[in-house]
Amino acid sequence: MNRQTRRAEASANATTVVRCAIYTRKSSEQGLGLDFNSLHAQRESGEAFIASQKGEGWVCLPEKYDDGGYSGGNTDRPAFQRLKQDIIAGKVDVVVIYKLDRLSRNARDFLAILDFLEEHRVGLASVTQSIQTTGAMGKFTLHIMVAVAQLERDHASERTRDKIAAARRKGKWAGGAPLLGYDVVSDKTGSRLVVNAAEAEQVRRIFALYLERGSLIEVAKALAELGWTTKRWTTRTGKPRGGAALDKCRLHALLTNATYIGLVRHHDQVFDGEHEAIISKDVWDRVQLRLEQQRRSGGGHVARNTSGALLKGLVQCAHCGGAMAHSFTTRGTTRYRYYTCLAAQKRGWQACPTKSVPAGDLERFVVQEIKCIGRDPTVVASTFAAANAAVRGRLTEIDHERTILSRELRRHHAAVKRTGDAAHLGDLHQQIHAANRRVAALGDEEAALRETTVSEREVAAALAEFDTMWSVLSPREQARVLHLLVERVVVDRVENTCRITFNPTGIRALGGGDDAIAIATADAA
Repeated sequence: MNRQTRRAEASANATTVVRCAIYTRKSSEQGLGLDFNSLHAQRESGEAFIASQKGEGWVCLPEKYDDGGYSGGNTDRPAFQRLKQDIIAGKVDVVVIYKLDRLSRNARDFLAILDFLEEHRVGLASVTQSIQTTGAMGKFTLHIMVAVAQLERDHASERTRDKIAAARRKGKWAGGAPLLGYDVVSDKTGSRLVVNAAEAEQVRRIFALYLERGSLIEVAKALAELGWTTKRWTTRTGKPRGGAALDKCRLHALLTNATYIGLVRHHDQVFDGEHEAIISKDVWDRVQLRLEQQRRSGGGHVARNTSGALLKGLVQCAHCGGAMAHSFTTRGTTRYRYYTCLAAQKRGWQACPTKSVPAGDLERFVVQEIKCIGRDPTVVASTFAAANAAVRGRLTEIDHERTILSRELRRHHAAVKRTGDAAHLGDLHQQIHAANRRVAALGDEEAALRETTVSEREVAAALAEFDTMWSVLSPREQARVLHLLVERVVVDRVENTCRITFNPTGIRALGGGDDAIAIATADAA
């Protein structure tokens, strides 16, 4: 009897269906347009591997998880994210890959992926590498293989950086987005920049306009009226790129790009380039001098920030919850600025332990913190969560209130069907009408709140935009950007802490690319 039971169990296990998902990835977009490319080859190998395991009940799922043109250095890939969602939904039993580095080239990400697969009891199989994830020794071997894959990636990155550095030291074009005024021509010797006559004339006109008007914003307005944009170009795969508005930030980048005087820049070094210059050295020097003067003076006709208070109206005292007003004292020719707790100012210094903080130190701290946040993906993620916390809380309240209203409406409609009293029927219709109006109002509020909800990518874009544009803004524009981005700054002198709360609407505006500078400098324009 036991032998028959074991035989039945073995038969059942042999016929168990194992659903296999094939994941493929290619780092570059080159060759993706071919009828048969690397992704197709990886999938064919995966299908053949699954077919060889047919006796174990393996079947290939029809869903394709192909990431073409995505790096293995991170997991921000659309097909991989779809695969994770299907694993969570219980649709996959085994993930089949051609090689381990197709899944990830980052050791930390790979370990996280393994934990994710183990959590959902999903296996991992490589076509070209024999792996076993169930035993301790197999896991150890797998980790070594992943570490080797990351080492290969790091070496490839180093070789690429060295190649770019060597090319730029020789004055060669080393890749990147094409510039307005030049076309990129490729031949057997590599790629080089060739002057585009029509665009070169536009570039010369832009430099002349800036010398004539002396204001980045005024020049940006004039270029918008002319319909001039950044260079339009097409990738090797036929995708259109460029054509963005020449706003203040892009205009400043154009006016300070040494490529236009025949030079090639690599980090802090500048080398003579092989390409032809578009702008004369005299015009270039005059523009750079004008830009420096504008930076020091706060910018052309833009009104100065007379008080210099970048955080005016944003600073709060953690101890008493009140506002901290900007103030200053003058000793001789030196002005000392502070943010002072209003409670201490009105009721005496003993009323609040926070008292006051030096304005310059606090402003520099806040600006530096925002810049640092934009460079750290982990902090960007926490900032994203904090920025949306209040919105999510209100959305939860709206959903709860709407549920209650739905129950009331069902109860009222049931009462309408039962009642024969005309007066009661009129009251019920009024209550139904009021509940429907409230539901509509909640819907409008929800829509407005969802408009202010920001994604992690928008947070990262806003903070990256902040780091890029900060140094070219006048003091008044800097204050405007901080008020757009920051909701409040809470200072606690007792605990010696400073807490920054971000404004979701401002983050979305600042992360909006072309519109960011226009919003930030609306008053100055």
